[in-house]
Amino acid sequence: MKRLLSTLAVASCLLTGFQAVSWAQSLPGLTLFSGIKGENQLPYRLDFGGQADGWDRYILRIPAQKMKLAVAQIAITYPNYYKGSFNPKKIEVMVKNKPVPLSEVKWDKEGRIIQIYPQEPIPSGSKVEVVLSDVKNPSFGGTFYFTCQVLSPGDVPLLRYLGTWILSIS
Repeated sequence: MKRLLSTLAVASCLLTGFQAVSWAQSLPGLTLFSGIKGENQLPYRLDFGGQADGWDRYILRIPAQKMKLAVAQIAITYPNYYKGSFNPKKIEVMVKNKPVPLSEVKWDKEGRIIQIYPQEPIPSGSKVEVVLSDVKNPSFGGTFYFTCQVLSPGDVPLLRYLGTWILSIS
């Protein structure tokens, strides 16, 4: 009986540990001293664990309540110390779990910006996911602030801030 109980205790600890690891890179948890207000932090998921110098897929989410206007362009900026790489051909935008046709995706390495242009404006109130596949994480881990800005159709050509994804690469 003692062996059975000790085996169950060890097994439950192992399962709990694996479960915590799998949750570690899904959505931001409690972030202290980030400089970004809680309402401006956007949820995300790193599909392959966010390991330094590894390949990954970033799912960057924009909640429906942030999408107050239709969107004609999404711009994602990142810090100069982020030394990862992106494949613009493997970037897609999902609305209601369906890909949105894109007219163009530009990655300006020097300007540290990814510009995404849907063929048709994304309707206001939509829950949006920007999927960055085939991402090479930086060689050294850290915390990286990816900022989301959007341009509405007919707007004065100034990008409007929606929020920030605070990505952790280990």
